[in-house]
Amino acid sequence: MTLAGGPAVEPPARDAPGAADATEPAVLTRPTDATDTTEDTTEDTTDETATTEPTDESEPEPEPPAGLPPGRAVHLPGRGTTWVHEHAGPPGAPTLVLLHGWTATGGLNWFSSIPALAERHRVITIDHRGHGRGIRTPEKFRLEDCADDVVALADELGVESFVPVGYSMGGPVAQLVWQRHPDRVAGLVLCATSRTFRGRPIERALFSVMAGLSLAARVTPAGWQSSVGQRVIGRRIDDANELARWARTEMRRNDPRGIVEAGQAIGAFSSLDWIGGVDVPSAVVVTELDSVVPTSRQEQLAEAIPGATVHLVPGDHGVAVMEPADFVPALLDACASVTTRADRRGRAAG
Repeated sequence: MTLAGGPAVEPPARDAPGAADATEPAVLTRPTDATDTTEDTTEDTTDETATTEPTDESEPEPEPPAGLPPGRAVHLPGRGTTWVHEHAGPPGAPTLVLLHGWTATGGLNWFSSIPALAERHRVITIDHRGHGRGIRTPEKFRLEDCADDVVALADELGVESFVPVGYSMGGPVAQLVWQRHPDRVAGLVLCATSRTFRGRPIERALFSVMAGLSLAARVTPAGWQSSVGQRVIGRRIDDANELARWARTEMRRNDPRGIVEAGQAIGAFSSLDWIGGVDVPSAVVVTELDSVVPTSRQEQLAEAIPGATVHLVPGDHGVAVMEPADFVPALLDACASVTTRADRRGRAAG
C-alpha cells in the first residue's frame, strides 16, 4: 500500500452544500446549462420492465446536469437492456468504466466526475441491475451478474481492456470483474468501499433484515412497491431546484425489489479470501469521514492489494455527489496512477 499525493486538479465548479450518506443526495443545486438525454423505449425479452418512470406524467422531465453526456440504451445479448453514458475522451485514451453505488445510478453517482476524467480517458457509466434504467429481470439480484454485465457492455462497445472504477457497491462489482474476467482488467480503482460490509453488530442486523425484505418484495405487488419507493424518495430529496428534481427522477427509476435484493447482496459479499491475488495496478480512494463504510475497512482493502496506492478524501460517503471539489482531485490522481502503471506494464510486456 502506498500513500499517494499530488497537486489538486480542480473539477468543474458546482454548488452543492452539505453532505449525504450512501450516495443519496439531500439538497442539490443545478449547475448552469444542461445536456439532454434520450428516453429509452427499447424493450428486451429478458426484462421484467424496461424502466421505473416517475409517476406524475404532468411534471416535465427535469434537465440533467451540465457535463453529463447524453444517455442511451444498450442491449446486452442474452442479458437485457441497460443504460449508458459515454464520453469518448482523447483518441487512444485508456477506458474507465464507472460503477455506481447502491440506490444511485451511473449518471447520479458520477456526473460531477465525468468532465474532468474525460480530459484523459474514455469514460463509460452503466446503470446496474435494478437501478435506474438498468437491466430488469425476474431473477434475484447478484453482484456477480453485475460484473458480467460490465464485461458484456465492454464487448458491445468494442472495449478489450479497461479499468473498472467502483464506488461503494460498485467496489464489489469492480472486484468481481477482476476475479471473473482478469484478462479484461487493466487496473482497478476502488472508492469508499471494502472487502466486506458485515462486520459490526448493527450491520449484521441490518443485512439480516434485508433478507426478509427481499422475500417480502418478491410477493408484494409492483404498484405497492412503487408507492412505498416514492414516499421514501420524497423524504430524502428536497425539490428546491432543478438538480434536486433530476436526482429524484433518477432514483424513481429504481426497482424497489432490485434495490432491496442489492442491499442483501452487499451484506453477503466478501473478497477476503481472494482480493490479495489482484495482480493489476490498483488504487483505493479513502473517504476519511465516512459514516457508512468505516475508514479502517477502506484502509484494510488497500493493504490487502499488492502495490495499491491510497488517495485520501476529507469527506463522508456521499462526497462524490455532495462535495466534488474534495473528491474529484483524488479520483483523478487515483486513475492517473493506475493507467500510468498499466501503460508501463503493457509496454514492458509488449
